[in-house]
Amino acid sequence: MANRLRELVKDAGLDGKDLAALCGWHPSKVSRISTAKTQPSENDIRMWCRACGAEDQTGDLIASLRTTEGTWLTWRRLERAGLKRSQEERLPLYQRTRHFRSYSVWALPGLLQTHQYTEDVLRTIQEQRVSVDDVADAVAARMERQRVLREGQRVFAFLVEEPVLRNTLSTAEAQEEQLEHLLSVSVLPHVDLGVVPVAQQRRQLPVENFWIYDNAQVNVELVSGYLTLTQPSEVKAYVDMYRTFAGMAVYGARARALIHKARASLA
Repeated sequence: MANRLRELVKDAGLDGKDLAALCGWHPSKVSRISTAKTQPSENDIRMWCRACGAEDQTGDLIASLRTTEGTWLTWRRLERAGLKRSQEERLPLYQRTRHFRSYSVWALPGLLQTHQYTEDVLRTIQEQRVSVDDVADAVAARMERQRVLREGQRVFAFLVEEPVLRNTLSTAEAQEEQLEHLLSVSVLPHVDLGVVPVAQQRRQLPVENFWIYDNAQVNVELVSGYLTLTQPSEVKAYVDMYRTFAGMAVYGARARALIHKARASLA
């Protein structure tokens, strides 16, 4: 934060005394903020950006201030108490969100998973990286979270890469049940399901799994941890990426045809 604020002053051709005068502050305040000895308030950031003629950066800097703690969590830290807690901690976010967008490249998103599919996915995760075995409780927590899919005035948009329909950590029987469930969910009026086909010339290669909550927050699942983004410019980057994938996807009958095809391949 201090580095970025100093860069604004330099880019504006100012020095600390100039900035202090424009903001009506004592020069020592500018010095303390510039050297990271004092954390600025949101109003300090607004005044700083206004004085530097950089008001377009105010939103990003305030978002950075709000999310300095907790932006990045390793899986080890997030899941140190088991998988149940990590499932429950996301429930308030789901409850306050009205517009969900999800992009999936390796497994179906949790809101669309059956009980058995969820159990198989979480069991694999637990065996790979979590010492506490609370998979049964974690599955129950995720199933409880799925209530948002049918409650309230919410809108859901899901994009999945076609191989996701065939990727499975489950038995063929469990995968078939999952695909049947996906077909039933796809016709809900408040659910938009798109499948990005393999057989096409791509404009964008697949990226990591991510969720967009309203236009306020993005969560990204990486190999080593869980990333939370709230800076407007970063959220916009993922919104733009989502739109790119959405333009490559098929919907309705064409999407369901790919699901039926994946289901037939299980035989």
